[in-house]
Amino acid sequence: QVQLVESGGGLVQPGGSLRLSCEASGISFNSYNLAWYRQAPGKQREFVARMLTSGDTFYADSVKGRFTISRDSPNWTFYLQVNNLKPEDTAVYYCNAVRYVSFWGQGTQVTVSS
Repeated sequence: QVQLVESGGGLVQPGGSLRLSCEASGISFNSYNLAWYRQAPGKQREFVARMLTSGDTFYADSVKGRFTISRDSPNWTFYLQVNNLKPEDTAVYYCNAVRYVSFWGQGTQVTVSS
């Protein structure tokens, strides 16, 4: 059974940082393209960052230079380091793994507020 479990969300002040984690089980981790998406209240889910199996990374323009996606293959976990957070980054963050089929985590809330 495939499971993606996020953690690391929370309440942070503007300018602060968090590291979101996504622990995967039930998949051949290194064969999947990995990604993070987010959904703010009243808005559609949007792409944030992606890491291909090659290691190439891609980011939404709104987070370039502030967010970093990384992968710890031996521990079947990937991360989203989020720095210099802004109130508009407030959303539920979802991790995603894709190889023919797409799997999603349950989401972790990030709230940026003073």
